[in-house]
This record gives sequence, structure tokens and C-alpha cells, in this order.
Amino acid sequence: MTRHAAPGAFASNVSRRQMLKLMGLGGTALAAGRLGFGQRALAQDAGTVAFWATATLDIGEKWPEFAAQAGIAPEFTDNGNDLGPVIARLAAGNANDLFDVGGFQGGAEKELSRQGVIIPWDLSKIPNYESVWSWAKDIAYLKQDGKQYGIPTVINADSIIYRPDKLGKVDSYGTIFDPKLKGRVAMEDAWINSAIFTAIYLKESENQPIKDPGNLSESELGLVMEFLIKHKKDGQFRTFWNGWEQGVQLVADEEVDAMTGWEPIVYEGRKRRLQVEYAAPVEGYEGWGNNTVLLKGAEERGTADAAHRFVNGLLGGFYGCELGKARGYIVPTDKNLDYAKAHPEEYAPADVEKLAEHVKAKFAGKVFWQNARPDNFQLYEEWWQKLRNA
Repeated sequence: MTRHAAPGAFASNVSRRQMLKLMGLGGTALAAGRLGFGQRALAQDAGTVAFWATATLDIGEKWPEFAAQAGIAPEFTDNGNDLGPVIARLAAGNANDLFDVGGFQGGAEKELSRQGVIIPWDLSKIPNYESVWSWAKDIAYLKQDGKQYGIPTVINADSIIYRPDKLGKVDSYGTIFDPKLKGRVAMEDAWINSAIFTAIYLKESENQPIKDPGNLSESELGLVMEFLIKHKKDGQFRTFWNGWEQGVQLVADEEVDAMTGWEPIVYEGRKRRLQVEYAAPVEGYEGWGNNTVLLKGAEERGTADAAHRFVNGLLGGFYGCELGKARGYIVPTDKNLDYAKAHPEEYAPADVEKLAEHVKAKFAGKVFWQNARPDNFQLYEEWWQKLRNA
């Protein structure tokens, strides 16, 4: 049966692709780019894998250089980052006939492995996996029945964007629900982020009986959503923002003093010389990841070994340096810094180290993991529509 992701999640994912366009990142792999003749030849001679992934994993014109170094070249296709259609195309469509490696939001592994559309990785064929930070290896949904189905490839943690000139220091999600800020706060129109932010707050600051904010039971979800609906009816929220452009504009136009959202919005605001900060909430961050999975079709076509070499390359340092420089996202391995030290003319080691320490500091504290496919995801969709209609 075809299943569809929540409309809010879809809007969030579309806007992330819009964000990438604003940042100047394309989706075409194997372009000549700025490579020299020798590197282009190596890229052309490398084996290929079909990489079907969220656009946040794309490094555009840098893929040929990756291919020259890793000996394997990706043919990148943006999967839209919306898990509903992705799962449908794998389970009932032709995705496994077309692609070898998937790059999906974390949490999809359980359902995909149950449906038999992905297969476990052989970590002995991914030697760079040893360099992955230990806490990234411990993300619960990477393994199912003791088998490694997901490789943590990109990681970050989200919280609150705020204006220190108006609010001073913000360190709690309670700011979003503070009646003194009625009409001056906002949340994203996507349950995948806003429901977990609210659950984290209720669990940690209001002592509500919530076990896992990223995977709410039916009663827990009802508690969270009734809380949000009440605040919406009370006029607490300026808006539930939809899309990268609107998120940035809310800050740029000074329409809100605080809102939950993505850290790149802070970077964009600072580029526009706005006073904006990103909170370190006492309740903890919302951690998220984009993970690589091995599609069943790769084994059937005999490209599984090439897929392992490709993912090993993603963890080799160059990819992490480029992704961090282009987007501020982190591949969770110290090989990024090793690569930067060996190639300081391309990547400033101090910048690479600073980014790594920034992300590590987030995860050194309390983190609740985003789950793009919670057990009750259909109820999430129903409740989110109720919120919209409230």
C-alpha cells in the first residue's frame, strides 16, 4: 500500500532543496568542474554507483574529484527527501532497479529492512567506518536485529533561533510558549521537527510522562498536539513557517523574536548583518542524521562491492571537508581534519576543527533523536492536520 509523508514534512523537505539552490549547490554529478586532465580521466575510469539521496548529501561539481580519490563515481539523483514517496518507490516501484545506495533521513531503516528493500552493510568492507565518532555509531535506528542497515553520513542538531537584542540569552524551548511573547514566536509547519521540539520541552521542563520525544505513543502524541493546538488558538504563534525563504524572512523582517528552526537560517541572518543566535537549550537538542543505506538492487546487479567502496569514500575526509565548507554540516569522523591538514590550500584546518568541535559540543549534552518514520507516523499526520485547521 502506498503511504504518504505528512504534508508538513513534505514542505520542510522541499524548502531544504530550495535552501540548497540559494547556497549554489547543484545536483549534477560527474561534471568536469575544476579538475585537471588527469583527474578527469581517473573520474571517467572509476566504477560507478547510482546514489539516490537527499539533496543535502550532494556536493555537485566536486563529485569528479571525489571519484578520482575514492576510485568510485556516484551518479547522483535527488530523491526529494520525502520518505513517503521514497518508501513507495522502493516497495512497489522501480527504485531498486535504478539505484544502488540510498541517502535517507534517519529512522527509515526499520521499515525498509522489514520490507526487504534494503540489505545490511558489511562493515569489514568499509574500513573508514572505524573512524566514525562512537556516539554516532550508537544511534539506535542504524541497526535492526543486530545488523548494520544505516551508515551515519551527515549529522547535526537543531534548536531555537532568537534575537539577543530583544530577549537576551535564550536557553529553553519555554521561550516559544511564553505568553509574554504572544504573537512574536514561530514554529515550522512540519511535525517532523515541531512535534519533537514540543515533546522535548514537555518532557524535560514540564515533567510530562514522555518516554521518547522522537517516537511518541498514541497518548503522548495526543498530549503534545493538544498542547500545541491550545497555544495556537490562544494566538501564541505569529505563524507556522513553511520553507527556507519564509524562515529567513521572518528573521530578516523582524517579525519574530524567537522561533524553532534550522541552524543555517542563523548563518544566513548573520550574512545579512542581523543579530541572531542559536540557542543551546537546557532541555536538549533535536539530533538528526542523513544515513546511507544499501539497496537490495545493488546486490542483485553485482554492484554491492562498489557501493561499499563509495560509502567508504564518503567517510574518507574529502567529502566531509567539502560538505562542511559548503553547508556547515558534518560527516562524523576526524578524517575530515586529517584531510584538511594534508590539503590546507583547499580547506582551512582551523575551520574544519571549529565545525567539528561545535557539533561535538551539541552532542556532548542532552540530545533527542529525530525520527522521520515514527511508529505512529499516520497519527502524526492526522494530528498535524488538526493543528492546521485549529
